[in-house]
Formats: sequence, structure tokens, C-alpha cells
Amino acid sequence: MIDINGLQQQIAVDLGLNAPFVKGQNIPVRNCWHFSTDGKYVDFIFFDEDDFIDGMNRIYVVSRSYDILILAFCLMDNHVHFLLYGDFIQCNRFMHEYVRRSSMHISQRHGERHKLNNLPIDYQVIDNDAYLKTAICYIIKNPSQAGLPCTAYDYPWSSCSLYMRATAALMQNYPLVTQWTAPVWAQNGVFVLESNLSYRNVRELIKTNEQLEKPVNMVGRLIFPGEYVAWPLVNAIFKTHKSFNYFMSVSRDSDVESSGGAISRLSIPDHQMRQNKVAVCKEIFGVESARTLSTSQRLKLMRVLKHRYDSSPKQLARICGLSYDEVKDMM
Repeated sequence: MIDINGLQQQIAVDLGLNAPFVKGQNIPVRNCWHFSTDGKYVDFIFFDEDDFIDGMNRIYVVSRSYDILILAFCLMDNHVHFLLYGDFIQCNRFMHEYVRRSSMHISQRHGERHKLNNLPIDYQVIDNDAYLKTAICYIIKNPSQAGLPCTAYDYPWSSCSLYMRATAALMQNYPLVTQWTAPVWAQNGVFVLESNLSYRNVRELIKTNEQLEKPVNMVGRLIFPGEYVAWPLVNAIFKTHKSFNYFMSVSRDSDVESSGGAISRLSIPDHQMRQNKVAVCKEIFGVESARTLSTSQRLKLMRVLKHRYDSSPKQLARICGLSYDEVKDMM
């Protein structure tokens, strides 16, 4: 994952954290992406509580391999949402790897092989601060918008309960806050966790053989979501509780161009896809140019690029030197 401390200045610039506020003007934002899967494609990704727990812990395991920051997420039973910061290719690879491992989990636990192999993954560019705040709120409001009988803060399979918690000063003035309004892991304005599991026990619990560089905070069988969500950055994005509550109240599905849980699919810039094409050509065919490839090889190239980068069909056909009308049904 991205070293927040080492890249603090760049992250602040990309997220517009220090940009002066001008009434009526949005602050530009860079390297932010809203990813989601298509909720109409499968009946279930997470069948029960154990699946959701494994799905939450899987976020931590997969995110450690990519230079990204997770600003928000929500796991629903038939689709997922992630608000990611980082280079697009890194974010896209994280998303595809998360879906791939989720498919493996379904196969191992429920016997449904390759269930998510062709699951559509959509994304949207987040290009200004208002859109960023709206998208975060849209993601964490998904459960209540879907009709589940809970508020965003109470839904256990999202990042919502990390944000804008009561401060230590407030809790000092109102000590009863710690007894009935704060979650079990937030006391006196700081996160208090009770797990004393060994490294071996944690690795067994989260189903990974990877070495852990530091103790991982747990809440029961869950890795504490604060281990992999950049919640202090989200607090800095909203700046005040008033701003957070405002965007929670005004965000709508239409504001993120959503339809049935899916967002519009955009394309990676052509120059990046050309670089990706060269890399795949070298890897699979041992050549740097697609000019010498046969039609069948170009079709294979197109499918590999589709699987890895989920670009639009028209762009893939163009990049691979194929006619979109002839190959659109082959993707």
C-alpha cells in the first residue's frame, strides 16, 4: 500500500486538501477512482456472515500488494464498491485481484466454480472534491438505499463507522458518549482493540501465508478496517462534521451516474493502453508490435487486455487493429 507519510505532500495536492476554498468553485482532484461490480450479474458474492468476514479480511490481504489507498468501501451481498486513490493500473489490478480471490473463495466454500470469472467491473473517474465527497457518501449509503433496515454507521460490512467519530475533547465533556454512542473499538476518541492473537493465528484466520510486518489489530475474527482504510484522509477531505452530514443527506444515485448499482465504464487513455499492449505482446508472443500478429492472435491479445484492464470494447478493438463491428460479440 502507499506510504501515506512518505507521500503526504503529493497526496494532499492530488486530493486538494490544502487548496483554498472559493465559493461556487470545485477543487480539482486527481488519481481517484470509484470501482464497482455489476449487481445484476450474480445472485450472491457473499452468502452469509462468514463470507462477509472473509471478504472484509480479503481487502487487507489483497491491498498490501498494490500501491493504493482505500478511501471507502462497501460490500453488498451481490456487488461491491471501492473508492480508491492511486495510479489507475494499480487500482484496477487490485480490483480484479479482489474479485478473482473472491471467486476462488466461492469455489472452495460453496462449490460454485468460476462464478465471478466474467463479472463486469465498472469504474468512474473522480475529478473534483464535491464529486469525491458525494461518491464516498453514495458508497457508504448503499445498504440503506437498498432497503436494508440499518443506518450507514450500523452496517458492518463497510468503512462508514471509521469516519468522523467523536473527538477526545467531546468525550471528556460528555463521558457517557463512551458508554452508548461509540462503537466497541472507539473509546475516548482513539481506537482500542482487544485482540492478542499471534502472527500464526492471524495468518490462519485471514487465510494467507504472507509474512506480516507488524501486529494486525483485530475485532473478533475481523481485521480492524482501520488497518486498510485511509480514514484520516477522508476526515481531512470533509474537514468538518457539518460537511460530512451535508453530503450524507444530499448525495443521490444520479449524482454518481449510477444505474442498478453499476457505474459507467470509461477507458484507460490510449497511450497507456498502447504501453500495456506492448507489454502483453512481449509476454505472450515474444514481439513488441501487434503488426505481425495473425487475426486469431490479435483476438487473444484483445481478450487478455480486456481481462487485465477492463477497457471499453471499442478501444480494445482499435488498439489491437481489429474491426469493432466484427469482434464486439467475441469479447
